[in-house]
Amino acid sequence: MTPDGHPGELPIWEPTRLALEQELSRSEIGLLAQSPATGGDRPLTRPKIVFIGAGSTVFAKNLLGDILLRPDLSASRIWLYDINAGRLKASEDVARRIAGQLGVPAEINATLDLSAALAGADYAINMIQVGGYEPATLTDFEVPSRFGLRQTIGDTLGIGGIMRALRTIPVLIEMSRQMERLCPNVLHLNYTNPMAMNCWALSRASPIRTVGLCHSVPHTAAELARDIGVPLGSIRYLVAGINHMAFYLRFEAGGEDLYPRLHAVQAEGRVPAHNRVRYDMLKRLGYFVTESSEHFAEYVPWYIKRNRPDLIEAFNIPLDEYPRRCRSQIADWERLSQRLADKSLPLDIRPSIEYGTQIISAIESGIPAVIYGNVPNRGLITNLPDGCCVELPCLVDSNGLQPIPVGALPPQLAALMQTNIAVQSMTVEAALTGRRDHVYHAAMLDPHTAAELSLDEIWQMVDQLIDAHGSLIPPLH
Repeated sequence: MTPDGHPGELPIWEPTRLALEQELSRSEIGLLAQSPATGGDRPLTRPKIVFIGAGSTVFAKNLLGDILLRPDLSASRIWLYDINAGRLKASEDVARRIAGQLGVPAEINATLDLSAALAGADYAINMIQVGGYEPATLTDFEVPSRFGLRQTIGDTLGIGGIMRALRTIPVLIEMSRQMERLCPNVLHLNYTNPMAMNCWALSRASPIRTVGLCHSVPHTAAELARDIGVPLGSIRYLVAGINHMAFYLRFEAGGEDLYPRLHAVQAEGRVPAHNRVRYDMLKRLGYFVTESSEHFAEYVPWYIKRNRPDLIEAFNIPLDEYPRRCRSQIADWERLSQRLADKSLPLDIRPSIEYGTQIISAIESGIPAVIYGNVPNRGLITNLPDGCCVELPCLVDSNGLQPIPVGALPPQLAALMQTNIAVQSMTVEAALTGRRDHVYHAAMLDPHTAAELSLDEIWQMVDQLIDAHGSLIPPLH
């Protein structure tokens, strides 16, 4: 660390990119990371790639497009699994349309049998949502609102994140048991929230290799590039922390530190209306956080207060945002289904910025890439607890996924993360041990919940939520 709290020289940087052709040019450890989209005469491989929760058709479509657009992965064996036959059929239709439109020799399979999907799998991409929008997500919002506790997204931390973890972790562990039996060498690519809690629990419960993937790092970099008028492809950054609370430790272009330009956005009154919370945190902490303002507002005690509507208005915080997004995603699925019904209409297939396909391609080809992943903290960030789930750069090549140590974070950032890690820790304990008291403890420690409710209200709310979720949450004692 330098005296002002910035990290010293670190082994690798990652540039931002909007599309796959804007790839890492050369890292500081001297590895050339060529663009996966232009890999030359690389041989075709036929890895078995399983989509778990493939009924998330719109997201699955993006990842399928990523995979089949890459020449070296175009012959992959794709297996789609879901518990909803209707949605699974829609995703199967999408996959076959993509393969046909691109003219690639991919093998497409769809099944309601998880064992068949996992048998011999090389990669498992997980995108499940236990309980779905209705009733589970609505319950996570409606019960707390009776106590005056309002949320925006409720899928990562807060009472919504706690309940989602209690529903999801047991399902993920059961899936990991099948992986241990059917594909012990699989790489599990988890997109399911709450990311940190899910990955932390899996790292304790199963030897299956898991990495959690989130797109907040490149998405935020693109936003900041627009804010300061710097071409995205010229920007290089280093990010580290925990999922949805990682920070840009370095953000520069051509040797210029771009942080003064970010501070100027605020000083000159140019902060986008949707990003007021994060720019306020930049002023308070000196670093910019990766997750969106509406997300971040519910990870801390300062912005959402039932008796302070002026704060909600001043920081433009969209309460109950996640249910609105769920309804929008349902509408997107219906539009996609209608488009699939018309065989004459081509699908829009373009590369995304998701890390999953970059990981698979780098491992299969041996051509290095750098991604941001969520992995167990084994000395990677020295001032965060051992074993917790951290988000930081990872080198990926034929040796697999290799997290890159970052060292100590600026102390104010680590201290803020500890408030979230405490909630994650108690929730994971509750999920792994079945102890009901640890659910209370997690909710008591949550910054937003604690700022709004009394202890009696917190316990009553937890009891009502557990009762409302019924069999979605395994019995607690």
